[in-house]
Amino acid sequence: MSTYTRKIKIGNIYIGNGERIAIQSMTNTDTADVESTLAQIKALESAGADIVRLSCYDESCIKAIKEIKKHTKIPLVADIHFDYKLAIAACESGIDKLRINPGNIGGREKVQAVVSAAKTANIPIRIGVNSGSVERELLQKYGGPTAQALAESALNHAKLLENEGFYDIVISIKASDVKTTVEANLLLSKSVDYPLHLGVTEAGLGESAIVKSSIGIGALLLLGIGDTIRVSITGDVVQEVIAAKQILRALDLSDEGYIDFISCPTCARTTGDLEKLVLRVKNELAAFTPKHKVKIAIMGCVVNGPGEAREADIGIAFAKKGAAVFKKGELVYSGDIDETIERFISDCKELIR
Repeated sequence: MSTYTRKIKIGNIYIGNGERIAIQSMTNTDTADVESTLAQIKALESAGADIVRLSCYDESCIKAIKEIKKHTKIPLVADIHFDYKLAIAACESGIDKLRINPGNIGGREKVQAVVSAAKTANIPIRIGVNSGSVERELLQKYGGPTAQALAESALNHAKLLENEGFYDIVISIKASDVKTTVEANLLLSKSVDYPLHLGVTEAGLGESAIVKSSIGIGALLLLGIGDTIRVSITGDVVQEVIAAKQILRALDLSDEGYIDFISCPTCARTTGDLEKLVLRVKNELAAFTPKHKVKIAIMGCVVNGPGEAREADIGIAFAKKGAAVFKKGELVYSGDIDETIERFISDCKELIR
């Protein structure tokens, strides 16, 4: 199931209207430092990012964008708050998209000036509403940064652009609370056909951030809501891209080739050291990149093992006195565990080749 949204062009890619889900991240270097920022952009691109956002806080960042654009083709987004002149300058610098809140840019004349610059540059504007930046009157109306307050804030910001005849819009609503994020985006998706950028903001460190983001982003994507995603993690931004790719793979929304490892959690019936085998297979196949998704099952006993192995492209299932290997649903060979494992690993490599 997929919710229809209008198609928006960002640099050399499109989002919305059935296009693949684009992965985003944001640099945490000083944007004015061209060398370090460009290095991080390239690292994000190598990891699989489709779009990179840069914080632009003064004219030095605008100058840096002009230089950075000479050395990368990945779409870049200028994240700007309060200063409408910076937003205009970013449009003129070759940026591929603006991220602003029209409501904090200034009065109507300033919004008109930014819209005019975006139209001239033929670039979209992302309206970003976070739970920490909801307008005071909406907080009072709803008793806090509720899903309703976030959705209404986003709609109000969009209206400011629509009043100027601008509809090349992407919207994001993010809260640090997963449930609020999901509910707010559900409300918004019923009111607009703009592409939606998904994420759970201020999600925290490592594992906690990945869990929150996976639940929030995943819940919406399963409902067909969302056109681009950013996993927010405090620390190494490359990890954001890796986590985003894993979310898309888990939902079968990735169009890249990868290995999908299926393995059981183990129990008293498990024969052999399954964890050791899974790690060995993953390590030996780490250098291989399949053209399409390849499903490899490594199962520890005869209860679910044969069934899962049959469903995989190739799978091995252990028994008390041996192991059996299946390919595309058919049993192809069985025998001593150690000998079967060696042949299985060799066959995995051959299949991926």
